[in-house]
Amino acid sequence: MNVNEVMLELEALGKERMKKMYMSNGAHEPVFGVATGAMKPIVKKIKINQPLAEELYATGNYDAMYFAGIIADPKAMTEADYDRWMDAAYFYMLSDYVVAVTLSESDIAQQVADKWIASGEELRMSAGWSCYCWLLGNRKDVEFSESKISDMLGLVQNTIHDAPERTKSAMNNFLSTVGVSYVPLHEKAIETAQAVGIVEVKRDKKKSSMLNAYESIQKEVERGKIGFKRKHVRC
Repeated sequence: MNVNEVMLELEALGKERMKKMYMSNGAHEPVFGVATGAMKPIVKKIKINQPLAEELYATGNYDAMYFAGIIADPKAMTEADYDRWMDAAYFYMLSDYVVAVTLSESDIAQQVADKWIASGEELRMSAGWSCYCWLLGNRKDVEFSESKISDMLGLVQNTIHDAPERTKSAMNNFLSTVGVSYVPLHEKAIETAQAVGIVEVKRDKKKSSMLNAYESIQKEVERGKIGFKRKHVRC
């Protein structure tokens, strides 16, 4: 399938209700409003196709950009490619659920995520923290430096309340993810979450979200989910 054929199929799957939901979260035109599950039959036809993923991502259409992330070849992408994708990720559903997810399946995930976390830019920082959430929730604990993740917990504790809004949300997710999915620092994540307390995330034209990583971790403790790893990161 070529880029035009994929765009026509995606457009046909668009629903006004989904479009409104995406736009209420920050998407802007062009957007069709395709439910992610509805994309699976097209994914089966195409499988992995990096050149097509690049063409689709470059359209600026939210659904096409999301679809690009599913068919991309993460290990074929360079640091410059990820930076370029990040430049075009204009809201958190792209930065955290497309770019960060794709990056998490690459061999350079941690080094790129570290750079983004240190960038001082809201969505880059958000994508960097989110990438670690996808990594920790999928890869074996031995693939991470315990001292590094511990230092990152310290960074969350010291800076989360002053971070940009979307970054706050991703940092809070990181704290919860360490508490649930990274067993060596389960106890430290709980202590950090208690020290951090409730995190207020302000949102345009919506009520603030009140996030509580300690409660999130405790819910998973009660469900017997500590050490949980998901088999797949991408759809």
